[in-house]
Amino acid sequence: MDILFLLVPVSVALALAVMGLLAWAVGSGQFEDMESEGARIFEPPEKGAAAVSADK
Repeated sequence: MDILFLLVPVSVALALAVMGLLAWAVGSGQFEDMESEGARIFEPPEKGAAAVSADK
C-alpha cells in the first residue's frame, strides 16, 4: 500500500508531461500538413541525395 504514495504522483507527473509535449507539438505546428508528408514517399529522390538500396 505504501508504494501507491510513490506511484500515483509519478503517474500523474508522467501524464502531465505527455500532455505538455502534445500541447507543444500542436502549438508549434507539427501536425499542420499531414497529407504532403504521406505523399512525399512517392516523389522521386532529389539530386545528390544518398541512394538507399533495398537489395542486400
